[in-house]
Amino acid sequence: MKILHISPECAPLAKKGGLGDVAYALPKALRACGADARVLMPAWPGVLDAARDMGALSSRHFAVINAAINWRVLSARVWRASVDGLPVYILENDRLFSSPAIYPEEMTAESAEPMIFLSYAAFELAAAAHWKPLILHAHDWPAAMIPTALRHHRRYSSLAAEYDTVYTIHNMAHQGLFEPDCLNGWGMDDGSFVPMAEGSLEFYGKVNLMKGAVDNADAVTTVSPRYSWDIQTKEGGFGLDGVVSANRRKLRGILNGIDCDIWNPGKDPLIPAAFSPEDTSGKQACRAALMKEYGWCDDGRPLLIFVGRLAEQKGVDIMLEALWGLPESSFYALIIGSGNEYFNGRVAEFAAARTGNVRTVMGFSEKKAHQAYAAGDILLMPSLFEPCGLSQLIAFAYGTIPVARATGGLCDTVIDADGADEGNGFLFSDYSAGELKGAIGRALSARNDTSRWKKIIQNAMSRDSSWNIPAKEYIELYRGIIEA
Repeated sequence: MKILHISPECAPLAKKGGLGDVAYALPKALRACGADARVLMPAWPGVLDAARDMGALSSRHFAVINAAINWRVLSARVWRASVDGLPVYILENDRLFSSPAIYPEEMTAESAEPMIFLSYAAFELAAAAHWKPLILHAHDWPAAMIPTALRHHRRYSSLAAEYDTVYTIHNMAHQGLFEPDCLNGWGMDDGSFVPMAEGSLEFYGKVNLMKGAVDNADAVTTVSPRYSWDIQTKEGGFGLDGVVSANRRKLRGILNGIDCDIWNPGKDPLIPAAFSPEDTSGKQACRAALMKEYGWCDDGRPLLIFVGRLAEQKGVDIMLEALWGLPESSFYALIIGSGNEYFNGRVAEFAAARTGNVRTVMGFSEKKAHQAYAAGDILLMPSLFEPCGLSQLIAFAYGTIPVARATGGLCDTVIDADGADEGNGFLFSDYSAGELKGAIGRALSARNDTSRWKKIIQNAMSRDSSWNIPAKEYIELYRGIIEA
């Protein structure tokens, strides 16, 4: 079974968020199940250097791929890397893939060229690599053109019988919206923008790449079962709830996993001491090291951590409001992440006012994130919406207990400890600082009961958050598509 995953990012070579982790870990897990899964990604600044530093890159590029976009032929050299046994094809064009931000700030025909080229390169790869996938697995809006091009592209529609397609929605909030005049330059036929027509990209007068992918893919997946239902509602569908509902027969929610070779406190080289569900004593040593690093004199207060983007989606506004309402003497807090100027400023303001018990790491640091998960008592995830969430899965592995809003993948993974013996966290429903503060209070009360807290930690650390089960679900999905 040959599957090509097409993604704008793939850890550890390029990572802006959870998509980068999934684009690496899922194909790797599929290979462990016997599938020939590979990845296609761009060579953003630093990608080829990172692959060379890992000793993963071939000595030279092996082919050149061409694609016609906006009335000119664009070319990219194709490199092959082997990242922990996972074959990764990397497209090098210094002009096209020049942005370290990866994603464009403005959605225009020109700014979308890197993602359109990435999508079309999936069709050109077979001849260049002498390897042809059965299934093209496209991720999020940057690769959403792939299923639609097989139906409406003036050239690539001739390949429709040669490929099956799977499209995964990682975040419905980012759909790929463009003006309709871009379609001709992208090689699409007149049928690609017909209002109300099946498979059309038309969406209230705009081009919507995600809409086209949902309509045209052979299967559509979301990154958790609950999220597959959330996006069929007005609140969670961001305007596409009707389109998703109309395609629900081919929709499936498959929960993400984490790479347990990377997120494993028993052998994590980035933390001061190893520990396991059988012996958690090393977690205390991790806490002691973190307390020393951030200049805290440890008096036993619980350590609350936040690791992620500082954005409205992640609930930063209600998190700060809830923490303002807690006595300074009742907790330590470490906030790791970055976001837009507004939330960066609010977090900095909060830390400046609470110098005794709050520290921040602005920007993402892999090492500091590992250390925070290992040392923390409670992870805060008050998300407005959460397609899956990887932070709570990582926190489980490190015995750090999530306080999370009951939405998306958080509902599928966090079991409230006040409602079940197998509880591994604390949930709240309404998106409000008061609800979050109440859930934090319940978690702090549980921590004061040593035997109960130990049981909750054991429940969390014993949960299987690996890709083993999700990978088998994807194999089953692929097999069903091929057989059909």
